[in-house]
Formats: sequence, structure tokens, C-alpha cells
Amino acid sequence: MEFTLSELNDVLGDIKNLGEGKKDFLNFKNVNHDSRTLLGNELFIAIKGKNYDGHSFLPEALKKGVKSVVIKKGMQKLLPNKFPYWVVDDTLVAFQKISLLKRKKLNIPTVAITGSVGKTSTKEMIGEVLKKLGRIKLSHANFNNEIGVALTILETDIEDKVLVLEMGMRGLGQIESLSKYSEPDIAVITNIGTAHIGLLGSKKNITHAKCEIGKFLNPKGVVVIPANDSFLENTLKEYWKGRVIKVDLLKIENQKESFKKDNILRGFYNSSNKTILIEENIFEISFEGLHNAKNFLFAYAVAKEFGIQFSSFNKFDFDSQEGRNKIFKSTKTTIYDESYNASPESVKACIKNLLNKPRNHFLIFGSMQELGKESEEYHREIFNLINNSDIDKCLFICDKKNENYYFSYLKDKKKFLVLDNIKDIPKEINKYTRKGDSILIKGSRCWQLEKIIEFIN
Repeated sequence: MEFTLSELNDVLGDIKNLGEGKKDFLNFKNVNHDSRTLLGNELFIAIKGKNYDGHSFLPEALKKGVKSVVIKKGMQKLLPNKFPYWVVDDTLVAFQKISLLKRKKLNIPTVAITGSVGKTSTKEMIGEVLKKLGRIKLSHANFNNEIGVALTILETDIEDKVLVLEMGMRGLGQIESLSKYSEPDIAVITNIGTAHIGLLGSKKNITHAKCEIGKFLNPKGVVVIPANDSFLENTLKEYWKGRVIKVDLLKIENQKESFKKDNILRGFYNSSNKTILIEENIFEISFEGLHNAKNFLFAYAVAKEFGIQFSSFNKFDFDSQEGRNKIFKSTKTTIYDESYNASPESVKACIKNLLNKPRNHFLIFGSMQELGKESEEYHREIFNLINNSDIDKCLFICDKKNENYYFSYLKDKKKFLVLDNIKDIPKEINKYTRKGDSILIKGSRCWQLEKIIEFIN
């Protein structure tokens, strides 16, 4: 699918230095911001990032034979005389505008997912469930910011039947921008938690930030949200006036008591055989725990919007992303790798899952980041949960500036060992564990706890 000169002029304004005879060959196979992978038949756009400026790579782009570039005002001096270019105020916004052009040219249903936790797992589940429709395009890895979402759209092919986008944020207005330049048809808000509360200041602000996903949603579309969150429901009304589906996951033993004639889509989780009952159908999924069962309920709601029919029994094996839902078995222990990131809600969910495992339970816990002034309180909640559980030992890692506080709080709690260097973890954990024990690894991204897994027995 090519971009034509006239299409790009409509989005970016008129091209500069377009000489006679060049009009007919200025069509572009795609748009690329990375000079390392750039092809001669692509349009190079020079984006300024946090740690780089794409304008520095203009000479490399020209060597690769590109026919035109998109640059910021004032950077024309970096180009040869009479070389065709588009000039814009903000090349990142231009990149997003071009991605929206591609999204409209594709004209396929688009699903957008946001939430404090569970975005990536829900995305993977939705992608797998929707495969009955044909090839599905998913956000790669953690491509959930302004560049990542645009890249995913630009990488989507005409053979793809549905586009599924993950949307993250680090401040107000960011989800709104992602929604503006992707115009989703279905939106999913997995939950409202405390991740990034240090950046946004309050759960109220987090709720508003997530609800921005409805700002540019297809008016005929739908937003899927968790039930029993009245503040989320009321806040969403400020951004979205259309249809809403509420989902609720309960334990199977509550099935009879929770029968109600309302508009909530309910699922019932059976922890004994790890199945989920939804509308007379039973599902067995490869991701463990009540939290993942709830994520699957979102995937079911989306599949239902596409008219997908399920049999009475259904089994799904999902791909585990790095640091999420990964299980490693050694001759001695079983390691549950949830190391990609951590928030209070996700840590609690993973601990509950760990406690359902056999033998002795161990936790390697890296301190949670971006919790602001509430950080110590949220950590104390987790510590108290651990202390009142049958976890045998928790190795807690924090930076040196917080070590004294946490050590003081935990010094009389024999279950805890406080460390400030992840290199010490394998040696310490190997002292305590025995054959058949279970180890959960959970921590914020900054700790990169996945690096220690190969050194644990």
C-alpha cells in the first residue's frame, strides 16, 4: 500500500522543491523514522526523540537514495539544493498524522487497549481469540507510545483483518493523542490502578487519562470496562457518549448468588481446574490466576463484538511476552517470571497466584517505582500481605537511598532480606530453596530482574 504525493500533501502541506517531471515518481512504499532500516522507496521522517535527533541521520538517509524527507522548520540547510522535502512544525505529530492516513486507507476494525495493568496480556489474548477472523496485527512487544502506536499502524498490511493496539501513558493528554491518530472502533480499559500515580498525582487523574481513549472512538463503537467501578463509569461519560460493556469476573462458587438480570457480562473462574465459565461456554487458558482470567473476559467481550461463536469447551494457549506469564522449570525449583514491571495491584495478583502453587513459596521483589509520595504506604501494604501469608522468604531489592527506611521497617520480620544489588540475589535465594519450591520474580522495569533467572537453581 503506497502513499501518493497528493495524499501526503493533504496531510503535511505542499512539498517543497518539487521540480518538473518529479511529480509522477514521488510515491512511497512506506514511512520510516529509522535510517538503519530505511529503504530507497520509503519516505524518511526525521523525528527528534529523548536521546536522539533524526535530523542527524539525514546524510545517511540521502545516501540510501530516498526521494524526499520530512523535516522540522529550520533544518532545510541540512539538505542539498533543490532536494524535495516537506517541512512541518513537529515531525512526531507529522508521523502520527501519516499513521492515521494509513489507518484510514486500511479501513479495517481497530481495537485499542489501555489500563493500569494487564494491557499486554489482554492484547495477546485478544489477538489469539480473533484469529478465527484471519490474520491479526498486534502491537509488537511494548510499542504503546506515540512512536510505537504509529509504527504498528504503518506496519499493518492489507492482508490483516483486525488491528489491535496497546496504549500506554505517562501523563494526561497522551492517550487522547494516541486515540486521535488511530481512531479505534473498540476500546478496552482493563482497570484503574496506582501505576504512575507518582507522575499523575492521584487515582482521579489516572482515571481521566485512561478515559481519554474514548475521545476519538468511532461513534458506532464500544468501550469495554470492568464493572463495579462507579468513578470510572462516571468519568468515562465525560469522554464517551456511546455504548459501554461492563465485565465482571467472580469465583465459580459465587455463580448462583450472583445471577442478576442486568447488562453486565459475567465470567466465573474455577481455580481447581483453571477454567472460566462465560455464557454457558467453558474456557481453559494457558495464563494462570484470577487476574488473567479477568483479562480473558475482556478478550471474550471483544470477540463477541466481532460475532465470533465459541464451542461449549475452548482451550487457548497464549504466547507469553518477556517478563510476563513466563514459567521456568529447573531440576530444583519452578520460577514464575513476572519481572517486566510492577504496581501494587499486579504484585498482589501475582502473590495470590504464587500461594496456589505447591511446596514452599519464595518471592524476589524489586521495589515499585513511580508511586510518588504514596510509595512507602504501598510498599508497606505489600510487606504486610507477605508477612501474613505462607511465603517462606522474600528477597526485597531497593536502592540505597531507601534502604535504611525499608530495613528499619522490616528488621523484625524474619521473612525478609533487604538487598540493594540484584547480583546478590541468586546466591541468597539458592541458600533457602529446596527441590520442588516455587519462586515468584516481580519488580519494576528498572531492576531488570530477568537477568538473574539463569543463575537461580
